[in-house]
Amino acid sequence: MTYVNRHFYVAIMAGGIGSRFWPYSRTDYPKQFLDILNTGKSLLQWTYERFSQFIPRENIFVVTHQHYIGKVQEQLPDVVVDNIVPEPSRKNTAPCIAYISHKIYGQDPKANIICAPADHLIMDATAFTSTCLNALMFVQKNSALVTLGIKPTRPDTGYGYIQFETQQVADNVYPVKTFTEKPNLELARTFIQSGDFLWNAGIFVWNVKTILAALKTYLPEVDELFQQYRSALNTPGEKKAIETIYPQCTNISIDYGIMEKADNVYVIPANFGWSDLGTWASAYENLERDDSGNAIQGKNVMMIDATNCMVRAPHDKLLVLQGLDEFIVVDTNDVLLICRKDNEQAIKEYVAEVKRNKGEKYL
Repeated sequence: MTYVNRHFYVAIMAGGIGSRFWPYSRTDYPKQFLDILNTGKSLLQWTYERFSQFIPRENIFVVTHQHYIGKVQEQLPDVVVDNIVPEPSRKNTAPCIAYISHKIYGQDPKANIICAPADHLIMDATAFTSTCLNALMFVQKNSALVTLGIKPTRPDTGYGYIQFETQQVADNVYPVKTFTEKPNLELARTFIQSGDFLWNAGIFVWNVKTILAALKTYLPEVDELFQQYRSALNTPGEKKAIETIYPQCTNISIDYGIMEKADNVYVIPANFGWSDLGTWASAYENLERDDSGNAIQGKNVMMIDATNCMVRAPHDKLLVLQGLDEFIVVDTNDVLLICRKDNEQAIKEYVAEVKRNKGEKYL
């Protein structure tokens, strides 16, 4: 471990269902538990390993849906059992962060917390550690809500963007001007050319008192629910309290609920080989490709006059694909998806359509 500070914490958010990776990612086994890139470890395992290099083991929390508690324990046997925090329902990131912030405050009012998704790809763990420590040390001394911004390499329309002031307030820490949700291609190109926009990585860092003050100011109705039951947190009554709180919580992201409204928001521009691995095309970009540009996961896939495709199939199944260009092909035991790569953002809609027409059997 490179650095230990007993007031440094991480909350790994691992409750999503990864519907854009359907049909490989399913409700009962979503993408954070899968080895999307054939590395021998799941995305969750890689995330835990990165943070365990500089956060004390007893300060690593995993917030997940209650159905996934067993999977987290199975994949992360080193995590303290009480640090696997179950949510009774999915209410987006703001209630999740409110829950873990109130819980950690009850254990350590001096806590400085990183809140990070479980399913991102980060290639340069050393640069990531350095950026996180810089952020933690900044929020320890300042009443600041910090987000990590990634230096963009292309005008991507799948990411949110952060515009920042050019005058830094501390080493590589800049005030945030604006947040922009996924822009169209023309706007994304303008952002890239301007040089003062970053991709929003969705990784947040703050002191526990700072985030609780922000919750009280900008999401008072959510904060009041947790305040009301705070004495039950970290006791045997916690589960019952959370089951009372969650149905009353607004379904809202921390970005909309707080980050876009607060006046003490800062960004640290970073470059640690990041991808949110949100889609099959992002997996394609990070996989080895053959001479025809095909990324193939499956031992018995034959490509004939096929180029630039993303293919995933069971190893014991023969797939013969002819004449395809720029397609995603995902074959599982009970579902076959064939979709143009440039239409992959619609996979989420296809999943909703499947649910409407076929029920939940294939989800």
